[in-house]
Amino acid sequence: MFNFARFTAIIRKEFIQMRRDRLTFAMMFGIPIIQLILFGFAINTDPKNLPVAVLAADNSPFARRFLHAMENSGYFTITEQITSEAEARRLLARGEVQFVVNIPADFSRRLVRGEHPAFLLQADATDPSAVSTAIQVINEIARTAFDRDLAGPLQNLTSRPGPAELRIHLEYNPDRITQYNIVPGLMGVVLTMTMVVITALAVTRERERGTMESLLATPAIPLEVMTGKIVPYIVVGFVQVTVILLAAKALFHVPMVGSLPLLYLAALCFIAATLAVGITISTLSRNQLQAMQMSFFFFLPSLLLSGFMFPFRGMPEWAQVIGEALPLTHFLRVLRGILLKGNGFLDIWPDLWPILVFGVVMMALGAMRYRRTLD
Repeated sequence: MFNFARFTAIIRKEFIQMRRDRLTFAMMFGIPIIQLILFGFAINTDPKNLPVAVLAADNSPFARRFLHAMENSGYFTITEQITSEAEARRLLARGEVQFVVNIPADFSRRLVRGEHPAFLLQADATDPSAVSTAIQVINEIARTAFDRDLAGPLQNLTSRPGPAELRIHLEYNPDRITQYNIVPGLMGVVLTMTMVVITALAVTRERERGTMESLLATPAIPLEVMTGKIVPYIVVGFVQVTVILLAAKALFHVPMVGSLPLLYLAALCFIAATLAVGITISTLSRNQLQAMQMSFFFFLPSLLLSGFMFPFRGMPEWAQVIGEALPLTHFLRVLRGILLKGNGFLDIWPDLWPILVFGVVMMALGAMRYRRTLD
C-alpha cells in the first residue's frame, strides 16, 4: 500500500540531490531568467537608428532638410559622408551601413524649377525584416520633408505625389525573399547546435563509460587529445555544410554569388571554434546531463543574439555587445556576404578574425581545464 512516510522521504532525497547538483539547480533558474531578459528587452522586430551613408553632390537647404528629417524620424543615423559610388558599394557589401543616400548635383535647381528630380536610396536588403519599416518611413519623409522650404511662389510644388522622386534600389535581395536570409543562416545554427552538443559529450561520455582511464594512461598531452577528438567532427561539419548548400540551391533557389572555396574556408574556422566550445564544456561538466545543459546555455544566446531570428541592429547596445562576442554572429555575416553579395576575403576578414580569436581562446581554456586524473 501507498506509504506517505516513504513518499515524503523520496521527495526529501530529491531535493537534497538537487541542492548538491549546483549546476543543474542554477540552470533551472538561470535559463528562464535569460529567456525572459532576451525576449523582453533584447528582441525588437522594428529596428531603429540604422546606419546611413550620404553621397551628396548637392549641399543645398533642400538636401540638408531631407537628411535632418531622416535623422529626426529615429529610424536612421547618418554615420558616413562619402565621395564615390565605389565607397558606397564597399560599405554596403561589408554591412557597415544599411542605407546609402545619393543626392545628385543638380537636385535643388531642378526641384525649384518643378522638374520633379530623382534621388536614390540604396538599401542592403539581405535581411528584409530589418529594412521594411524604414523604407515605409523614408517614403513618407520624401513626400513631406520639403514642404517647409517650399513657401510662397514655390508652394504649388508641394502637391502630391511630392516635389521630388525617391528611387529605392534594394541591393542583394531585391524581391525581399525571406528564404535568402534564413536558409544561409540555418547553416550556422545547425553547425552550432550539432558541433557543440556532440563534442560536449565527448569527454564526459568516456568518463561515465570508464574508457577515460585508458586514455589517461597514454602519453598523449591535452592538446593532442582535444585536437584528435575535434578533427573527425570537422569532416562531419563539412558534410552538413555541403548538404545545406545543395538543399539551399535545389529547394529554395538561394543565389550563390561568391566563392564556394572561400565559404568552406570560413566554415572550417567556424566549425573549429564551435568544436572548441564543446570540448571546453566537456572538461567543465561532470556528466552528460550537465554537458547538455551547458551546451543549451551557450546555444540559446547564440540563436537569439546573432541576428538569425531578429534584426541585429534592432537590439539594444548591451545585447549587441554580447552578440558581437559570439562566433555565430560573425559567421552569419560571412555566409550572407559570400552567398548574396559575392564578398571576397578582404570583405569577410573583419568578421573572420573574431571567429579565429574565439576558437583559440576556447581551445586554450579547454587545454587548461583538461585533467590528467579522474579526480
